[in-house]
Amino acid sequence: MPLDFTAIDFETANSSSASACSVGLVRVRNGEVVASAGWLIRPPAGHDRFFDINVSIHGITPDRVRSAATWREQLPDLLAFIGDDVIVAHNAGFDVAVLRRACEATAAALPAIRSLCSVQLARKTYQLDSYRLPLVAAAVGFLDFAHHDALADALACAHIVIDAAGRAGASDVVELAMLLGVRIPEHAALVAAELATA
Repeated sequence: MPLDFTAIDFETANSSSASACSVGLVRVRNGEVVASAGWLIRPPAGHDRFFDINVSIHGITPDRVRSAATWREQLPDLLAFIGDDVIVAHNAGFDVAVLRRACEATAAALPAIRSLCSVQLARKTYQLDSYRLPLVAAAVGFLDFAHHDALADALACAHIVIDAAGRAGASDVVELAMLLGVRIPEHAALVAAELATA
């Protein structure tokens, strides 16, 4: 099997996992970046307050998302980009939580997804003082990117996984996870009808 996956990164408006305000997506096929996309998101109602600390990190303000698509409006494009891929993120627990909580907040259906964490891969692959995204990206030669820009972060994550696979001699993400002793959990589908009555 080839090294195929989709790297993903979310930025949030506040401390709520449902407050997605930006997403970056990078498709990798046979170990090469072949497509990327990123856009702003109007966070779900009730999760749409922008905290100063979040704005200071990513620079996204309420004015910038005012005319952006809502979570439910943009979700089909996001899921179409991912397809059946394993999604990979730097601290995947955060990004999977954003995906699931935003769907729960909007009663939107979500198919089952599999995820792989590039922080876990990095800890098994590189000897670093810190495994923050910029430092791991620098270790693989991906330098000077706009950290906390969702698309730039997703691209950095993709390059980390490609490099880790090369070093491990892995031909696909399942083999990579197996060789490094990292899990690829499957997250259960969310069914819209159940969410609407919860």
